[in-house]
Amino acid sequence: LCKISLFRQSREDDEALLRRMEMADAGEAEADSYQKLRQIYRDIQAGAKAFLAAEYRMCLAFLVVFGVGMIFFVAKVESGWDFKIGTLTAFSFFVGGITSMVSGYIGMMIAVFTNARCTMCATQTPDSLAWRDSFNAAFRGGAVMGFALSGLGLLVMYFLMCMYVSAFDVAVEAVKLMECIAGFGLGGSTIALFGRVGGGIYTKAADVGADLAGKVVAGIPEDDPRNPATIADNVGDNVGDVAGMGSDLFGSFAEATCAALVVASQSAELIHYGGWAGLMFPVAISGGGILVCMICSFLATHIQPVKKESDIEKVLKVQLGATTIMLTGVVYILAYLFLPSKFALKAVSGTVLTFTPTKAWGCTVAGLWSGCMIGFITEYYTSHSYKPVREVAASCETGAATNIIYGLALGYKSTILPVTLLSIVIYLSFYLGDMYGVALAALGMLSNLATCLAIDVYGPICDNAGGIAEMAELPETVREKTDALDAAGNTTAAIGKGFAIGSACLVGLALFGAFVTRAHLELASVSLVSPLIFASLVFGAMIPYWFSAMTMKSVGQAANEMVREVARQFREIPGLLEGTPGHGPPDHARCIAISTDASLREMVAPAVLVMSTPLLFGI
Repeated sequence: LCKISLFRQSREDDEALLRRMEMADAGEAEADSYQKLRQIYRDIQAGAKAFLAAEYRMCLAFLVVFGVGMIFFVAKVESGWDFKIGTLTAFSFFVGGITSMVSGYIGMMIAVFTNARCTMCATQTPDSLAWRDSFNAAFRGGAVMGFALSGLGLLVMYFLMCMYVSAFDVAVEAVKLMECIAGFGLGGSTIALFGRVGGGIYTKAADVGADLAGKVVAGIPEDDPRNPATIADNVGDNVGDVAGMGSDLFGSFAEATCAALVVASQSAELIHYGGWAGLMFPVAISGGGILVCMICSFLATHIQPVKKESDIEKVLKVQLGATTIMLTGVVYILAYLFLPSKFALKAVSGTVLTFTPTKAWGCTVAGLWSGCMIGFITEYYTSHSYKPVREVAASCETGAATNIIYGLALGYKSTILPVTLLSIVIYLSFYLGDMYGVALAALGMLSNLATCLAIDVYGPICDNAGGIAEMAELPETVREKTDALDAAGNTTAAIGKGFAIGSACLVGLALFGAFVTRAHLELASVSLVSPLIFASLVFGAMIPYWFSAMTMKSVGQAANEMVREVARQFREIPGLLEGTPGHGPPDHARCIAISTDASLREMVAPAVLVMSTPLLFGI
């Protein structure tokens, strides 16, 4: 609630912006541009709502059907049937999916509003005021997404646990309780799959289609108001890069917490000496992260605001570094407040190790700092301020072939340091705390999730603000400011993806460890020496390529359809391409429908592939 109140500008700034928007009704000089801006905002909002409504209907149907099946899958236990566990797990699954959807919807609607607000702020004078307010609008819009997702996820998960406590004796049935809660993480990941695939196909189909139709078919700029695909492109940025990315990180956040809870619940000493507070240490890490991110957000908006173009990247980097430094101390305090002085943990090897608050702090901080370093490494390889990107830009002077070669080489090279860091974190956290340590490292990497999402969502907001400025035919100085904000946003979006991939790696290992521990498997039974396991591993390594091929082909098909539709409108709508006075308006709704239909149709097969292969191989 505090963060949402921060989203508002001062009363004077609000009134000034409203007066400028009302020029459209008052008939003043800039009325035409502001009328266009308001209409563009309404079109983007309507398109985004329509897509999410259609996508979430499919997701809701899947949650219900899969949830009913889950009751029977989970209820079958060694001693017979336990429908209490099955029902509670399925309910957690359903609630996790709904929470992800609500978080994505809130974040996306705020982002859509902030697209137009950022554009309006960039029209102000003097320039220092325009830079400050346009940056703050975009950053605050992203922060609403970050805090809504982190806060709602944490609140709902803890509320579920408090509800389920009455159904179990925590002293002896903590494992069953946490297994039921684990359904929450699966529900969040399921929506992440649909949101990432559906939103990704939508945004890339619209983006590629708008680019090709504008620059290749008609020879006009990408965001030219004559291009019918521009609104679909702007809608795609919101549903894919905001709602999709948010649901992706929500899945990692929920599953990391669930994995840590499941592993921790199997320690009798932790429950005996630490009680409920000891079990809740993973939840406390995320709660502390929300408070730290809230405090640090004032650095960007009040203490060290953006006053010129060169300040943008610096302010965003300060956010990431400040939250990491502050959380290092906060996690240390939380570890000693929540955990007993020492307790025994059963390792996956079958041995017993002694765990302490200091080791818990070490595992969490290892993940926290590796995430921060991955963010800065990603920025080095993707920002125009550094040598790698400038080398790729210089390679364009000799043609597309050298550009592709340089770009691929840079992309491959950029993975070396992040993967090395992940390897070190996995080894260190496993050495200190076995699979519980790995789960804490994943939570550490996601502990400043609110700030990471604010930085990530900032990118598409600025991108859309630039598109709106060009479509509304605002002065060129406005587009210059939004382009500078967007340039930094493209880099920050890459930072967010680095966090998503790194945390997913740690979460995957933590979930595997929780499964092996809970199923009481001997290490020999999951050894790579086993022909069946090795063959399955090779097949599993192929699945991402299969998945990528399906989604890329879907994007290509939808983009082709989009280009043909835009070409048809240029042919059949008199005066549209020439821009003659009184020409018919472009049919934005048809282009939005093409992206919507294609994404909803094409996301089914990749989702079935990802959901079915583990089940089939497990059976």
